[in-house]
Amino acid sequence: MTFDSPFLRTDDRTGKYFSLVLAVLVHALLAAILFYGVHWQTKMTDVVEVELVRATVSPVPTFHPAPKIQPVPEPALEPKPMAEPPPAPLPKKPDIAVKEKVKEVPKPKLQPEPKPVVETKPDIPPRKTSFLDQLRKEAEHLLQRKKTDAATEDLNKEKAASEASARNKAMADYLSRIRGKIRGNIVLPPDVKGNPEAVFDVTQLPSGEIVTARLRHSSGNTALDEAIERAILKSNPLPKPGKSDLFSRTLELSFRPLDE
Repeated sequence: MTFDSPFLRTDDRTGKYFSLVLAVLVHALLAAILFYGVHWQTKMTDVVEVELVRATVSPVPTFHPAPKIQPVPEPALEPKPMAEPPPAPLPKKPDIAVKEKVKEVPKPKLQPEPKPVVETKPDIPPRKTSFLDQLRKEAEHLLQRKKTDAATEDLNKEKAASEASARNKAMADYLSRIRGKIRGNIVLPPDVKGNPEAVFDVTQLPSGEIVTARLRHSSGNTALDEAIERAILKSNPLPKPGKSDLFSRTLELSFRPLDE
């Protein structure tokens, strides 16, 4: 049988309240110790050792199970105060090694080697030439110039004479070829006496073509003059010169019947 005694219920509640209060006190004590311990650590440099002792709880006597009773709501626990974070340590200043500047030792300047002294000879003033010497030199210069000019003139004359001789020879050869062609075409009349000369002016083109043949000087024999004129016209075109500079538009041609 189970006896429901009021005394037994009272003791059971009392034990629970006692355990609850004791637990709250222990936690509050621990929170206070932590809170003040942090403050002491930040303010004091000395280390304080705290030994925590857990409170002993008396054993709760066992009772027979009682009928179920609605649980009483536990009182709300007060929030524990938050421990303030320790202040950040001040940054340590870095040790800066101050280096002294090493003074540079000035290098010795190299002095240039002295140049060898060259002995300069005194300038010898040029010798003044006398007035007579100057006249003599000028006379020699003029004489030499006259000789050079005379030699150059003689050379030019010889060259011109040689060129003229060569031209005259080439011209004589050119006219000789013209006369030879015309003479081959002359038919002498039977009544020619002696060896009379007839002179004609012949006008021609660069191609040798005859333009006109005009009698300048008559031989005294009309038949002979006419025979020579016919021979000139028959010889058209006349021979050309060997060089173009020998060409002459007007030619003076003389003929004698007995000349070869």
